[in-house]
Amino acid sequence: MAAVDASSSPPAAITCRAAVAWGPGQPLVMEQVEVAPPGPMEIRVKVVCTSVCRSDVSAWQSKAQPDLFPRIFGHEASGVVESVGEGATEFQVGDHVLTVFIGECKSCKHCISGKSNMCQKLGLERRGVMHSDQKTRFSVKGKPVYHYCAVSSFSEYTVVHSGCAVKVGPTVPMDRVCLLSCGVSAGLGAAWNVANVSKGSSVAIFGLGTVGLSVAQGAKLRGVSKIIGIDTNPEKQEKGKAFGVTDFINPDELNEPVQQCDKNDVYRMFFSCLQIIKRITDGGADYSFECVGDTGVVSTALQSCSDGWGVTVTLGVPKAKPEVSAHYAFLLSGRTLKGSLFGGWRPKSDLPSLVDKYADKEIQVDGLVTHDIQFNDINKALDLMLENKCLRCVIHMTLLDN
Repeated sequence: MAAVDASSSPPAAITCRAAVAWGPGQPLVMEQVEVAPPGPMEIRVKVVCTSVCRSDVSAWQSKAQPDLFPRIFGHEASGVVESVGEGATEFQVGDHVLTVFIGECKSCKHCISGKSNMCQKLGLERRGVMHSDQKTRFSVKGKPVYHYCAVSSFSEYTVVHSGCAVKVGPTVPMDRVCLLSCGVSAGLGAAWNVANVSKGSSVAIFGLGTVGLSVAQGAKLRGVSKIIGIDTNPEKQEKGKAFGVTDFINPDELNEPVQQCDKNDVYRMFFSCLQIIKRITDGGADYSFECVGDTGVVSTALQSCSDGWGVTVTLGVPKAKPEVSAHYAFLLSGRTLKGSLFGGWRPKSDLPSLVDKYADKEIQVDGLVTHDIQFNDINKALDLMLENKCLRCVIHMTLLDN
């Protein structure tokens, strides 16, 4: 990429390709979009690689916010800073960055506390606009196009708040490190930060996608002795072993009477595993993780924990029925239910250390990429996710310029 002197002339709007969703569940359409210049405390990023996260697919299919279309999805991405807005002095043109769906302003109550990653200024953005001025930076033929999580990485260029970007070294492979901007970090952090799993303990993980396998990896690195993976895809058994899973349960293959149910009833299917989990953990797991995105499974995960000290962490983003229901007796008996957003990591303070661990081969990332796909074929990646035929598809937008 040619060097640009950001001080000599203000950035102008540019036109590029973006995969635009014109309605819920409709195939993405490659459009020429206009990307506004970065505003104060913003940067414009040339997206190099972006991976498809399950939450992208869930939000794309959801009809809960029909007014937020047309929309550009994507949030798990790596790229290069193309231009810098006023005040964003942390960044220079040419910096390699990860985009993050929650930011860190370092000045609000939560950021200062050191106890939370729920930044009050740059938290999860749900209205399809930028944090700063509640406007969009994309348009097609003059029509505004909404953002997703204030990132929108299914575009060759995007604008993000400087607090929602993290610098990475120029030698880190951008087609793999992008997974650290969401899924891998979420799983590792759930095990290390939120649950704080201990050596010699037992863990049950409901759902062995990218997040669930990252939970398993985090548990293995902490010395957890029994890591139980529960998934309806038999191929996850071998994949799970590579990330530390010691015991695998496929609810579809159980002969329990409760299995005589609708195969689409995720809660009922996972409920059938309870007796097996309790048997192999002598009464219940020390920790359990819900990584499916089904609130019914949250209750099952809670029941799978040990009385007295069992901790359940929920990570999945539900597609429907967001309310969690559990009998009070499970909490009265000493179990704890905790939520986790981005694994508790504060992105700007903590993410660089995870990138270093990846660069030093202390954590696995590459093995979670099952497909590398060109930007033109992005709908294929969505299909693979819907058909449960992938872990992470990495979308290659362009090649880095020399």
